Amino acid sequence: MKELMMLTACVAVLGFSAIAQKMNAAKVPPAVKASFAKQYPGVTNTWEKEGGKYEAGFKKDGNTMSALFEANGTMTESEVDIKVSALPVKVLTYVKENYKGKTIKEGAIITKADGTLTYEAEVNGQDLIFDKNGIFLKKVKG
Repeated sequence: MKELMMLTACVAVLGFSAIAQKMNAAKVPPAVKASFAKQYPGVTNTWEKEGGKYEAGFKKDGNTMSALFEANGTMTESEVDIKVSALPVKVLTYVKENYKGKTIKEGAIITKADGTLTYEAEVNGQDLIFDKNGIFLKKVKG
């Protein structure tokens, strides 16, 4: 029983570390750092590796933000945290109806490189993604 609990704990730790790993800026490709500096001049950030991409976390104009980059420096999306109350009513209604008794922990607006806007609501350790009109699209592990 003790071995099973240890194995479960190890798998959980490895799973979480595979999602996003903090990293030293020296390990971030120069093209990624240059692209971030061009997009957000003078902004200080931290880096994480998320899948095969590089995520810059930072604050700008009082907002908590992040930007995701390919290794070649191409920015694929940016994210701005918003108050849960700023999410579209359809998002709030969807969560209330489909996640009874659960609350939205965080909200965000995601803008893809092509300009596509989506909303993100973190509920029960999962990210729920909605289109610009508040229509549910998919669930992603947080």
